[in-house]
Amino acid sequence: QVQLVESGGGLVQAGGSLRLSCAASGRTSSQYPMGWFRQAPGKEREFVAGVSWNGGATYYADSVKGRFTISRDNAKNTVYLQMNTLKSEDTAVYYCAAALSLYYIVSFAPTDWGSWGQGTQVTVSS
Repeated sequence: QVQLVESGGGLVQAGGSLRLSCAASGRTSSQYPMGWFRQAPGKEREFVAGVSWNGGATYYADSVKGRFTISRDNAKNTVYLQMNTLKSEDTAVYYCAAALSLYYIVSFAPTDWGSWGQGTQVTVSS
């Protein structure tokens, strides 16, 4: 099991930027693809961005493509989500997750991700 702790959320004006961090622990955490999901009030949890075990492959939801960047530093056991040009519709609780599959992402469905952080609130004011 991989343990995850997110940080970096907060309140920002539309057009601004935030960087989320996710610290992972667990002996084999570097072997798992990592991702960010978000959940807005009254909505289902949705995939935002994902990165393969070595950072070689990244994936983004269409709604954030070109604005968000996911990266990972396996030496620090940390995954990042750089969010630029934030919009009010980006307001949500953001969760870090580790995939159930090893090495590469095979599914964007939340049920195929086995470890979750506690979430960090991102609020974008318009």
